[in-house]
Amino acid sequence: RTMVEAEAGKEAIRRALRSLRRRHLVEEGAHRPAIEALARPFAAQAVEWKEKAEKHELELQQCYKAQSRLSEQLVTEIEEGKASKALLKEKETLITTMQTELEQTREENTQLKQSLEEKTSALDLIIQEHQAVKAELEQALTKQKVAEDENRNLIDRWMLEKMKDAERLNEANAMYEEMVLKLKSAGVGGIQHNALQEADGIIRRSEAGYMDIMETPIPSTCRITIRAHDGGCGSIIFQHNTDKLISGGQDQTVKIWSAHTGALTSTLQGCLGSVNDLAVTNDNKFVIAACSSNKLFVWEVNGGRPRHTLTGHTKNVSSVDASWVKSCVLASSSNDHTIKIWDLQSGFCKSTIMSGSNANSLAFIDGDTLCSGHRDGHLRLWDIRSAKCTSQTFAHLDVSSVSVSRNRNFILTSGKDNVHNLFDPRTMEVCGKFKAMGNRVVSSWGRPCISPDENSIAAGANDGSVYIWSRLKKDGVPTILQGHSSSVVSSAWCGLGPLATADKHHIYIWT
Repeated sequence: RTMVEAEAGKEAIRRALRSLRRRHLVEEGAHRPAIEALARPFAAQAVEWKEKAEKHELELQQCYKAQSRLSEQLVTEIEEGKASKALLKEKETLITTMQTELEQTREENTQLKQSLEEKTSALDLIIQEHQAVKAELEQALTKQKVAEDENRNLIDRWMLEKMKDAERLNEANAMYEEMVLKLKSAGVGGIQHNALQEADGIIRRSEAGYMDIMETPIPSTCRITIRAHDGGCGSIIFQHNTDKLISGGQDQTVKIWSAHTGALTSTLQGCLGSVNDLAVTNDNKFVIAACSSNKLFVWEVNGGRPRHTLTGHTKNVSSVDASWVKSCVLASSSNDHTIKIWDLQSGFCKSTIMSGSNANSLAFIDGDTLCSGHRDGHLRLWDIRSAKCTSQTFAHLDVSSVSVSRNRNFILTSGKDNVHNLFDPRTMEVCGKFKAMGNRVVSSWGRPCISPDENSIAAGANDGSVYIWSRLKKDGVPTILQGHSSSVVSSAWCGLGPLATADKHHIYIWT
C-alpha cells in the first residue's frame, strides 16, 4: 500500500509539471504579439532585452530543475517518514511485549524470593535440629564411653578371677605331681601311669580317638632349615602319625616334606590364591588348602591328583579342619561371616552356619562338635548336626587362633592380647594361661600348637623367637628357641617328636 501511494504521488507531481509547462507556453504565445509590438518601438533596446529574456529563461529553467529535485526529495522524505512510522510501531509493540515480560519476571522474582525465605527458615530449623541431635549424640557417646570403661573394668576383674582360678588349678596340678612322685618313690607301682590317664577324676581311655602318647621332649636345637615357598609360607601341618610335613604358601603351591631329612617329596599344583590354612583327613588320604581366592582345594596325597575345588564362600577363606572321626567331613570359616560343613565324597556343602562375628580359626573336637575363635573375642562350640552354638565364652580381645590337643582334653586359643589360654572343652573354663614379655602374637595369622602329650605349648612371636611353656610347671617361665630371622607365623608338633615352625622365608625343624 505504501508503494502504491508513493507512485500515485509521483504521477500527480509529473502531471502538475506538464500543466505548468503547457500554461507557460500558452501565456508565452498570448503575449508574443505584445512583445513583438513593444519590440518594434524599442529596437534599440532589443539586444539588451533579448539577453535579459534569455537570462530569465535560463533562470526559469533552473527553477524548474530545482522544483523537480525538491519534488523528488519530498517523495523520498515521505517514503522515509512512512518507513520510520512503521518502525516506530514495531518498537512500540516490542516495548509493550518487554513490559509484559518484565512484569512476569517481577512476579517470578517475588515468588522465588518467598520460596528462598521459606527454605532459609527450613534450613535454620534443620540446623537447630542437627545441633540438638549432635548434642544428644555427644551425650550418648559419653554414656557409651562410660559403659565401655565399666565393661572393661568388669572384664579385667573377671579375667583376674579366672587367672586366680587358673593359678589355683596350677597349684593343684603341682601338688598332684608332687604326690605322684612321692608315691612312685615309695614304690607304689602303676599309680603314675593311671594318674596320667585321668583328667579331673575321669578316665578317658575309652573315649573315641584316644591315643596313649609317650612324653614329648622339649626341643632345643634346629636340625633342618627348609627354604619352602617364594613369597612366604602361610601354614604348616603334619600328617597324622608320620614325619611328613605339609606346607602352603603365597606361591600358590602345597608341598610335602620329610621332617627327617628335609627333602621335598611332593608338590601339589592347581591352587588359586595364597594358602591361609591346611588340613589333613584322619586317614591321611587327602590334603585340603584354604585360600585367599574364596575357595578350598582338595588333593589326593598319593599321586597329588586334584580331587575337588570347594566353592561357596564369598570372601577370603581363613581356616579349615578335617574331622578327627569322620574322614569325609570338613569345616571351613571365612570372612563372609559363615562356617561351612563339607562332604568330601560329593564335594558339596552340607550346611552353613551363620555367625555374627568372623571366625579367624576353627578346629574339630569330635565327630559332631566344632570350636571356633572369633574377632569379637569369643570361643564358641557348635553342633554341626543342628548348626547351633552350644556354648561360648570370652577368651581374648580378638581370637586369632584355636587348636585342639591330640586327646581333645584341651583347646588352645591365642589372641591379640598376646596371651595363650588353655580351655577345658567340657566346662569351657580356663585351665592354663601362658604369656611372656617378648611374646607378641603375629597378627591374625599366628598358629601356636600343643605337644602330642598335651604337656607343652609352642607359639611363635613377632621377633622371630619360639616360646615353649610347660603346662605342668608352676613358674610359667618358657623355653625360648632362637633362629628365625622374621615373624614366626605357624607351628606344628609331630606325633613322633619334632617341632616345625615357619616364618616368611623358612621352615625350621627342631629336636
